[in-house]
Amino acid sequence: MARLFSPVANTIARASLVAAVAIPVGAIVMGSVISRSPANTNVGIAVDQPVPFSHAHHATELGIDCRYCHTSVTKSSSAGMPSTETCMSCHSQIWTDSPLLEPVRKSWAEGKPIEFAAKNDVGWVKVAKVPEFVYFNHSIHIARGISCNECHGNIQEQHMTAKSKPFFMKWCLDCHRKPERVLYTDEQQPELTPQEKVFAFYRKIQEGSRLSAREMALKKGRDYQPTAEELRKGRELVQKMDIQVKTLSDCYICHR
Repeated sequence: MARLFSPVANTIARASLVAAVAIPVGAIVMGSVISRSPANTNVGIAVDQPVPFSHAHHATELGIDCRYCHTSVTKSSSAGMPSTETCMSCHSQIWTDSPLLEPVRKSWAEGKPIEFAAKNDVGWVKVAKVPEFVYFNHSIHIARGISCNECHGNIQEQHMTAKSKPFFMKWCLDCHRKPERVLYTDEQQPELTPQEKVFAFYRKIQEGSRLSAREMALKKGRDYQPTAEELRKGRELVQKMDIQVKTLSDCYICHR
């Protein structure tokens, strides 16, 4: 009786079995890579705004306090965006004829929100945002002394604002499970409250003051690995602030 399958059929069968395993695994890995890439997270990609605002110029070069524009950052869940009146408090006197500021002047003259000069889209575009099903409160974190740079990276060095962290759920939980990693006291100014320390950090940068290793990492937007002593002091701050670490990982903390 003639053979139904040639010897090459064995090779094809083995290859099929390998492919049956490799293709799904490869698809999962590739999907994970794509979902975590800047193409999906937009990390490091500057967002088009109606006015090219530079944090590096305003916050570092001019030393303007974050709270001057983000007026509700210490009081509510939202940091707040500057109104036209805030912009014009300076730009009614300086750079009054700059073409870049035409959307601001038009907004001021017409009493309408700032628009993109070309396409008439209204308002500033959010750069760092969480999904609608996630609750985040700026004021709570600021009150605990969590630096803006922990989430926004080297924001004070950015000329065009870009998202600096991916905001993955795991990234948030890593901090919630071990808050002692990010809590610290400014050894040069130990009398400052946690909230005061957050904004004093930017004054130190603006003045060229000496920064600790942790502060240098914050300045550059890099992750920092605390020493054993820093972790011990961080745990003391957790107790002092009565932070209930066990509940910080509960679903309702972020999903309300």
